[in-house]
Amino acid sequence: MNTIKSIKNAIVCLVLLPRFLMAAVMFWLLDFLCIRKRVFLRMKEQEGDAIDPPVCISDSNRLFSMESLKAVWHGHKLDFLKAAHLGHGAPNSEVVQLGDQQRSRILDYAKDKRPLILNFGSCT
Repeated sequence: MNTIKSIKNAIVCLVLLPRFLMAAVMFWLLDFLCIRKRVFLRMKEQEGDAIDPPVCISDSNRLFSMESLKAVWHGHKLDFLKAAHLGHGAPNSEVVQLGDQQRSRILDYAKDKRPLILNFGSCT
């Protein structure tokens, strides 16, 4: 069982790796553009040109950080492993009846020529 799980995780990693690397490169490029902008602003300050208003750039909002890369990896993984996908059939999840704790599937309640409506609410 562990071997199958390991193989599944390896396949997921191989599928997600190109998407993740593309996002990482985009983050790096965006940070590079910010650094480049900062260099140009410093050059402009040295020249003494005060026509344009000052632009604020901080180091605290960098995109290419370990935290942002972890969040991107986690988001890609969640998106890949979700049960419902656009254009595919709806998942037929298991439900439990409140009265007798009997287990069944959602689509067991569907009838011909009658739509199945699921109402999700909250009790507070």
